[in-house]
Amino acid sequence: MIESYLDILEESLRKKSVVLDEIIEYNNAQECLLKQEKISLEDLDENMNQKDILVQRVTELDEGFETLFERIREQLQANRDLYREQIGRLQGLIAQVTEKSVSVQAQEARNKKLIEDYFAAERGQLRQGIKASKAAYGYYKSMSNSNALPPQFMDQKK
Repeated sequence: MIESYLDILEESLRKKSVVLDEIIEYNNAQECLLKQEKISLEDLDENMNQKDILVQRVTELDEGFETLFERIREQLQANRDLYREQIGRLQGLIAQVTEKSVSVQAQEARNKKLIEDYFAAERGQLRQGIKASKAAYGYYKSMSNSNALPPQFMDQKK
């Protein structure tokens, strides 16, 4: 019975590893998008949506793993020698998944910095456009009032 649970745990870790590989691919694609001169916000949004789906899948796999592991933890600890080989495989898979998780976190940090830089530059351009627009409007306003000179000599008698 525990052997089948251990097989399920192993399969869960393998699936998580595959999903993390997909997330790494999406992160690489996102980095390429962010390094382009002209960023397509639609492509970036689609990339982020797909990554979100994968992150939810990882969360589901984690929750399932934790639930099943809690169910067999005591029996597993009591009979460690009996399941040594399967435990070793699980530990190897956990190490792989952990390594990939750290890689994903590093990629996310780099991509976050790229996105922040992009939006800071866009805000700067927007501010510059607003300033130019205000200056043009002020010039237009002052020039439209310059033709209407008030009378210089006016008869004050009524």
